[in-house]
Amino acid sequence: MKLRSVFLVLAAVALAVPLSAQKQVPLTLELPKPLFVGTPRPISLPNLETPRSGPRPPMMVPEGTALLSRGKTVTASDGFPVIGELNFLTDGEKTGADGTFVEFGPGVQWAQIDLGAQVTVSAIAIWHFHAQARVYHDVVVQVSDDPEFKKGVKTLFNNDADNSAGLGAGKDPSYIETNEGRLIDAKGVKARYVRLTSGGNTTDELNHYVEVEVFGKP
Repeated sequence: MKLRSVFLVLAAVALAVPLSAQKQVPLTLELPKPLFVGTPRPISLPNLETPRSGPRPPMMVPEGTALLSRGKTVTASDGFPVIGELNFLTDGEKTGADGTFVEFGPGVQWAQIDLGAQVTVSAIAIWHFHAQARVYHDVVVQVSDDPEFKKGVKTLFNNDADNSAGLGAGKDPSYIETNEGRLIDAKGVKARYVRLTSGGNTTDELNHYVEVEVFGKP
């Protein structure tokens, strides 16, 4: 009994260690091959992020961080996608080729991943559609323990500057889709559900996802 008590105390201490005090390592993120070639048409939007030259700097996360979203259940505001299946978001297929992405209808739409239990989220990677250089509007990423996102909602990314999605105005930059996707630092937030919102793009009014990856610890 004494050994068990010691083990429980040590486990509690380990869980209480803040993320900032844990050993940090670069996040391992497998990228698909680039699909877009040639010169993209000019895109002019307010608060558009300047494309970076060279590889993305590594994101540091706590040691032991793992991919938690693979194969997890996905629901959406559009239950009958125009193209693809909801499980495409978490099936691990990131090439972006035909038959690997889901397409939702026009206007503001959301997709939601159920991680199965509350976890500590370190990072979220999103690939909307990287076969063409385009910008998705009103990109908002939120987490919660409430599947209806009515309480305990935390916003991790929001580039909806004019609040057209109704989730609050955001100051994050709009960005051009590439094979790198968008990598978001979740800073160790605790949640069970991840909800991703968008409102069309610079090519058409539809919404797409190739893959979403959620990294963290149970």
